[in-house]
Amino acid sequence: MLARIVGQKLNERWGQAVVVDNRPGAGGNIGADLVAKSAPDGYTLMLGGVPHAISMTLYKKLPYDLARDMIAAAPIATFPSMIVVHPAIAAHNVQELLALGKGKPGALNYGSPGNGSPNHLAIELLCTLGGMRMQHIPYKSAGQVASELLGGQVQLASMGLPTAMPHVKAGKMRALAVTSASRSPMLPDLPTVAESGLPGFDVTSWYGIFAPRATPKPAVSRLHAEVVAIVTSADVSQRLASLGAEPYTPTLDEFARHVREEIAKWGKVVQESGARVD
Repeated sequence: MLARIVGQKLNERWGQAVVVDNRPGAGGNIGADLVAKSAPDGYTLMLGGVPHAISMTLYKKLPYDLARDMIAAAPIATFPSMIVVHPAIAAHNVQELLALGKGKPGALNYGSPGNGSPNHLAIELLCTLGGMRMQHIPYKSAGQVASELLGGQVQLASMGLPTAMPHVKAGKMRALAVTSASRSPMLPDLPTVAESGLPGFDVTSWYGIFAPRATPKPAVSRLHAEVVAIVTSADVSQRLASLGAEPYTPTLDEFARHVREEIAKWGKVVQESGARVD
């Protein structure tokens, strides 16, 4: 969806077709490897993000390295999530959830859209920082997680705002906190996990455009400037907000540093969680 939004705007600004070529498989790594090995001429790019940073440790063997073989060229958007529980769970905030989890180690279970997904590792980080243990139940999609949580088959989850908010408003899920470092404009009264007693907790999904490492700097700089102008425009900002996202506009150096930091951060969480893919 992000690729289509930005691609259409680049088409309008450049007068040149921008084709979105979906290459699913291996958590996005098939498409990433294709781009990493493409000609560095600025014509073949990748929309990537936090899943690719996680993959650097999650997968035992990868044919590419996100930080070494790619340039973090054009940031696009960030997506916070929220910690939600089934209404039957006796926790109305993060501290009560931690107390519940510590009191009965392993008794609570949580769902995620798959091993190594940002939502999976968000809860693993919560467990690590909060000193508790829970059972992980992986599913194939966020929709399945929501359905199982609504039915009480799982007790909690980290879930994207667009997926969770209708159920929270209907009283079918209870929101405990947002996972980002700052509160979401969509839920200004909902505290962050960090505010709720776990300082330093910050899980925000981010996405941007990557290019093969040897892509000329002028091409990368122009792409960065164009995409920043696009995502900060009124209509695109509004479209992102409807998806529960916010424009993400660091400089090229800041974006590259953030990618390296995310690879290191999630590497530790992956190792502690034991979530590995052969």
